[in-house]
Amino acid sequence: MDNAVRLIEADARRSADTHLLRYPLPSRWAGDVDVALYLKDETTHITGSLKHRLARSLFLYSLCNGWIGEDTTVIEASSGSTAVSEAYFAAMLGLPFIAVMPASTSAAKIALIESQGGRCHFVSESAEVYAEAQRLAEQTNGHYLDQFTNAERATDWRGNNNIAESIFQQLGEETHPVPEWIVVGAGTGGTSATIGRYIRYRRYPTRLCVVDPENSAFFPSYEQGADVVTGASSRIEGIGRPRVEPSFVPGVVDRMISVPDSGSVAVAHHVGRVLGRRVGPSTGTNMWGAFKLLAEMIENGCSGSVVTLLADSGDRYDDTYFCDEWLTSHGMEPSESAASLAEFERSGRWS
Repeated sequence: MDNAVRLIEADARRSADTHLLRYPLPSRWAGDVDVALYLKDETTHITGSLKHRLARSLFLYSLCNGWIGEDTTVIEASSGSTAVSEAYFAAMLGLPFIAVMPASTSAAKIALIESQGGRCHFVSESAEVYAEAQRLAEQTNGHYLDQFTNAERATDWRGNNNIAESIFQQLGEETHPVPEWIVVGAGTGGTSATIGRYIRYRRYPTRLCVVDPENSAFFPSYEQGADVVTGASSRIEGIGRPRVEPSFVPGVVDRMISVPDSGSVAVAHHVGRVLGRRVGPSTGTNMWGAFKLLAEMIENGCSGSVVTLLADSGDRYDDTYFCDEWLTSHGMEPSESAASLAEFERSGRWS
């Protein structure tokens, strides 16, 4: 166990912190209201996404609880970036890794997980992944990492270079070092829990906004004050869930915004053109919320900054969110939101 923890900590120290990018807002907005937008670029992790932080925390949490030993098979319910990052850490420790996922998972995602040394195990329905992951853990005498339960408890939200502490340190010399808003999506709920708790712990006036795609249970549950099950899967990779996951902590959330899937895609395409590189669809969801909040600040004459996350690269989605035929077949044509984006770019107003 000592050597396993050392290997994970050494891997973290070999990497510099992820960058905080200032997003170029139109210069024609210059006036009495001074607003700034920042993107925490999580694509610079070695496994290419925000989930690298979660995977590292889950492995350390499991090791220090004595749940992972020298020959433990590690199992997760995930078909996306979490599984890619967890497969990386399992390979580092010389442990077998199994990702449990729906049979409908794309070949590109399967290839990413397998490229990190993971093995994919399929179920017929997405709702079956939790129970099947637990069954496999029992069958192999392995350990189910269970990101959806453990995400909010595996990270030290008070500091220790978590994402919240990093954001505030990097903003220290900016014109508006304490942001008005931080905007994140929710997949497990762990990132929003960490950031929301840290804001309160440090007594910052910053507010936390969680954006949520169509079909997800987080937004209606937050609005209604009761758990909602949607019975449908999110179409935006990495965020949104058909049920409220145990790691989601609504008490630290100040506001939620529901984002149409076509809007997430349209903003992802737009932001990619502005930055000169593709961004993933959940970044589009994040930026939809950030643009809306910036427009409200401008309308109310409130200067300040907004921070959100560049969660992963759009290069992972060549055959989906950046494929016109796929978007049309799934009813997510980005042209539907073009008018809102054009008006925002022109005037700073959000329709």
